[in-house]
Amino acid sequence: MRTTTRTLTSLAGASALAVALAGIGFAHPVHDGSGKEAGFDTVREEVSPGGVPQERMTNLRCKGGMAGIFPCHKVDLEAFVPLSEMGDSVWVNDVWGWSDPQTGRDYALVSLFEGTGFLDITQADNPVWLGMLPTQTPDDRGNIWGDIKVNDDHAYIVSEATDHGMQVFDLTRLRGVDRPQDWTSDAHVDGFGQAHNLAINEDSDTAYVVGAVHPQACNNGEGGPMAYDLSDPKNPQLVGCYGEDGYTHDVQCVEYHGPDADYTGREICVASNEDTVTIVDMTDPAHGKMLARAPYETASYTHQGWFTEDHAHFLLGDETDELEGTVDQTTTYIWDLTDLDAPELTGTASTGLGTIDHNIFIKDSVAYESNYTSGLRLFDTKKVDKGRMKQIGWFDGFPADDSTTFAGSWSNYPWFDDGKVIFTGVEEGLFVVDSRAKSSATNNGNRSTR
Repeated sequence: MRTTTRTLTSLAGASALAVALAGIGFAHPVHDGSGKEAGFDTVREEVSPGGVPQERMTNLRCKGGMAGIFPCHKVDLEAFVPLSEMGDSVWVNDVWGWSDPQTGRDYALVSLFEGTGFLDITQADNPVWLGMLPTQTPDDRGNIWGDIKVNDDHAYIVSEATDHGMQVFDLTRLRGVDRPQDWTSDAHVDGFGQAHNLAINEDSDTAYVVGAVHPQACNNGEGGPMAYDLSDPKNPQLVGCYGEDGYTHDVQCVEYHGPDADYTGREICVASNEDTVTIVDMTDPAHGKMLARAPYETASYTHQGWFTEDHAHFLLGDETDELEGTVDQTTTYIWDLTDLDAPELTGTASTGLGTIDHNIFIKDSVAYESNYTSGLRLFDTKKVDKGRMKQIGWFDGFPADDSTTFAGSWSNYPWFDDGKVIFTGVEEGLFVVDSRAKSSATNNGNRSTR
């Protein structure tokens, strides 16, 4: 499914009903699977549709399959911060993290409808709200979709909102702050809007804005990757565009160190392009070169994925294959990328449920997958070379049900040194958890000493 003309955004599975509801500002949440925006309104309920009250919870150990009201397995709750404590917000989507290299303090960067929220989560069971950077486009409904990434101690923020562009925020300004403040951007890149995602390769100081409308600078109005040089952090420079495969929903770009020796050290991007996995060499960002374009039989909306740490495989989530019935349960696709010119789908993994999978990231051979109504799911990737993964842990931040709908966990960030993981629930808030589930590929599956 190619979506190149968008009324609200480049969303998957949107129906006329959902668009109509969004247009009239309906009063109550609708979680019927009709479209990602169908659940959005400006009403924050005392108890979310997922059954989570708007009150802080801390230190709930997973025992007997439950941590308080939350179903779980080998994942403990350090803290839940409700939307009501984050600038009185009504909606949360993306999340990223930053660790201050000078102080060692950890921060959550949370994409809210009203802007970007900052929380000090150094003490995992006592997150401290530090205030919000307002969105560039107040009241634009496109703000329900946003993305944040970090490079060189700066946060870069995009949104599906019209004319939002990219905000730049110097994260070192958070240093020493212990109470809420009103924040402003350090810089802003204008000239485009409706950017659904942002990827950054920290090795090359390059940001890739995807899904954006930017006809003036890039002759790729369908939303292919736009590359920005971040070597001067507060002055991003557009250095190239790639539009040979139409709209890109999400992308990961790396300095490649995988098994295909033909591309060692090159800037390789794996794009999720609605109905294909598309691999592009962006070493010269002004002249990107497609290496492969791989469709698959059950494709419904090729959404997002992540390289394994050895760059030999790519784990992919298709956002609407469960909803549209091309598969009968939550499915993560395992791609063998040992030959970048000829990617091969070698297997799948599942939670055994029917929920919709969203964003996947990998740390220490564990895949952390945000799966909407079934929450954060953890997989051991040790046997991906055999086309298999094993689910080893979970924390369900949407305890009401496991329905095939767009509600619950949107995204996560697993790279804090102390092992804590953060993830969001769109109408719930921010979860800070700690996992006792480890990959059998590392440390014999035992818990690391902190």
